[in-house]
Amino acid sequence: MLFAITLNYLRPGQEVRAQLEGHKTWLVDNIRQGRILIAGPLLDGTGGFILAHGEQEADIQQMVATDPFAVHQLAGFSIHAITPAIRAEGFPQMWAEQAKVI
Repeated sequence: MLFAITLNYLRPGQEVRAQLEGHKTWLVDNIRQGRILIAGPLLDGTGGFILAHGEQEADIQQMVATDPFAVHQLAGFSIHAITPAIRAEGFPQMWAEQAKVI
């Protein structure tokens, strides 16, 4: 199942930047383990977005709890499960097996 995760910074930028390298390491580790598909900052600078894969929301909540931004209470996390209904041809089928290819 896919999950859309939105991060909203709760603390000033200086505090967020102090944990940024740890957050990036956490992202890379989870990408390598196949849990995170894409991630990046929101252009307005208020947080970030992650597209993740997991069997159930509890798995995603457990993963998010280890993010340095969560550990240091620098960001709030909003997690939403997604059931892909349609996908672009170039989007990997393995992440949206039931989605109709457009």
